Amino acid sequence: MVLVTSLSLFSLSGLNSITSGIKIPHLDKIVHLTFYFFATLLGSLSIKEFKPNKSLNQIANYLLLFSIVYGMIIEVLQHSFTENRHGDFFDIFANSLGALLGWLVLKHAIFKRFF
Repeated sequence: MVLVTSLSLFSLSGLNSITSGIKIPHLDKIVHLTFYFFATLLGSLSIKEFKPNKSLNQIANYLLLFSIVYGMIIEVLQHSFTENRHGDFFDIFANSLGALLGWLVLKHAIFKRFF
């Protein structure tokens, strides 16, 4: 989450010159989705390692909610406190979709474990 926060709130102006030749439509939304997918998936598995008495199902549900709310907060912070970053409703949607996909992968893994 430190990486997600840093990349979301700090200027990456030097990176723009490197990626200026890349023309992938909606690349930023794909990046948002990917960050929150892995944050939810890896965060859940990490917490499970430190709290083995908690069920992965419980942890995944918590991380889904946390990731969605966290993504909303980051977008509000971008809009309110940064000069060259802007909060965007579609970023919130991409963040939430990524978190939901990470949650679904965990749910599928949990389901497969019992059946």
